[in-house]
Amino acid sequence: MGNHASSNGASLKRGGAFTIGSSTQRERKKSLAKSENSTGGGGTTSGDEIESVPTIMSPVEKLAKILTEKSKEDEGVNGVSLSTFTLYLFPRYQLLAEKLFNHFHRQSNSLRSYITTSDFKMQTEKFLAILDDASAIDIIVRMYSVYDATKENAFVTPESLRSLLMCSYHIAMDHYSEGPQMCLLINKTLKAVVDSCFHSKTQLSMQFVSHWLAANTPRLLLPIHRYCVHCLATSYRTLEIDGPPLAAAKMEKFLVDNKSGEGLELATPVLDQPPIFGDKPPHPHLLQMSMSWLLAGALSPNYSRPRRANSPSNSGTGLASVNFLTKLLFAVPSHWLILYDSNEQGLGANRFLHHVLAYKGPTLILIKAGDGSLFCIASSCEWKESHLYWGGEDCAAFQLLPKFLLLEKGSKMLYLNTTVRGYPQGLRAGKDPRNPIISVDGGFEKFEFRKIPLSISCIEVWGCGDQSSRETQLDIKKWQFKEAERQQTVKLSAADWLDHPDRYLLELAGRPVYNQKQT
Repeated sequence: MGNHASSNGASLKRGGAFTIGSSTQRERKKSLAKSENSTGGGGTTSGDEIESVPTIMSPVEKLAKILTEKSKEDEGVNGVSLSTFTLYLFPRYQLLAEKLFNHFHRQSNSLRSYITTSDFKMQTEKFLAILDDASAIDIIVRMYSVYDATKENAFVTPESLRSLLMCSYHIAMDHYSEGPQMCLLINKTLKAVVDSCFHSKTQLSMQFVSHWLAANTPRLLLPIHRYCVHCLATSYRTLEIDGPPLAAAKMEKFLVDNKSGEGLELATPVLDQPPIFGDKPPHPHLLQMSMSWLLAGALSPNYSRPRRANSPSNSGTGLASVNFLTKLLFAVPSHWLILYDSNEQGLGANRFLHHVLAYKGPTLILIKAGDGSLFCIASSCEWKESHLYWGGEDCAAFQLLPKFLLLEKGSKMLYLNTTVRGYPQGLRAGKDPRNPIISVDGGFEKFEFRKIPLSISCIEVWGCGDQSSRETQLDIKKWQFKEAERQQTVKLSAADWLDHPDRYLLELAGRPVYNQKQT
């Protein structure tokens, strides 16, 4: 798909639609003319034979041709209609199809209710040529903007932004690796994002909303763009082989059954869920499905990047088998595992250190205050105790509820100290050592947000690394436990026991002869 988009961009820079077929035909004409001149006119070729050379159509041309033929059969229009565009390209997302079709219609300045074939090809090629994320976010926000009657001004309302976020959430959850999912807290999550963006305003400009989303959730809307590119670039294959009626049903079945998300980035991680049938009923975690989807779109790809499966070796297998296995083992979505839950392991600094230290991977610390506020501290590297601030460029601090907001991001903004005297004790997040944004005392009893004291209700820590990070941490814990047991068992010789302090204490307690055989 990416190579296809690059070729589209190159064709647009040359000034218009694809010219693969026409350029090939012209080259063949020139070669035939040269051969005719070289033979002195002995082996002439007629014009009909030259014109009968088959042209190579691009995927966009094939798609436009099929949709135009179907629109002409159903509605009698010489172009692409909205109903045909929706039925055969986006059967499950009708609102998305309407927004994308209206965007193409406005950009082509068409006075009809449909889009001509040439305009459809041009607008599709422009859409496929978008490569950078900032331009993709601008186009998606523009698609869901509200236009006035004169089409000279456009703005975004809270309802339109919520509809846009819900569309991105549905696309992500429909291609979830564990099957289609739905979270009961999705309305609360979307409300936190919308309220934080609008600040009680009724409408905002497209530029402001695009910049706000790019600053706070830079990867949240990208699945919409990738899904549209995927459908526009590959749907012609199913339509060409099965025909439009069968292709619509087949495409919808493919979207339901395709859990691997081929062609889409598996950005939403899989959350570790407690066993349903256990000794005690599981309690809900602070990090729910909708919140993980939101954080995956706000954080860097290091926290939720899919793990590529190891490609098989070519020895002993044919090329077809290798390609089949490569497609089968396309990617494995990232799994977020619960490392520490204060409701189960207890709230305290020693409990936190025991379950979090030695995990060599990105982590998320969720802190719920007594007033219901929820905060998140993201660390891109292993936690360590130090009297200095540390952390990479992907470290960040968020407020998740009641409003979603990126508080701070950057390197050297994390602090954890429970042993070094003369320095502040506890956990901190923020680049300014004198005014940290989030501060937890050494006993994990007091919590402050921007110098505002709050009570701690619960703390959770989630590991965002691969399985090897968790296995390494468990191996280190096992070694520490065995080392502690070994140090508890002390073997003393007879000579060492004569001068040992415990022997003197036993004699003071009234037992002068500890060993009955001793003379």
